[in-house]
Amino acid sequence: MDLILLDNDLYSLVSVTKEMMQGIEIMKKTDCIDLCDILRLYLYTYYEPPFNVHIINYESGDFYGCICR
Repeated sequence: MDLILLDNDLYSLVSVTKEMMQGIEIMKKTDCIDLCDILRLYLYTYYEPPFNVHIINYESGDFYGCICR
């Protein structure tokens, strides 16, 4: 799975690694879309309007979604 990030007007794909998943416990079988939501909640902070964006906690871009392969 890859995350779609926007940073400085440039979209990029970032592969999900074991380090990103560290600290996340998944108790049941999940599909790619559910895992994308779990990662979004764990790795990102949502800023209310007027911004209305998900910002990665490590300040390296805006979250736009996931690509499941």
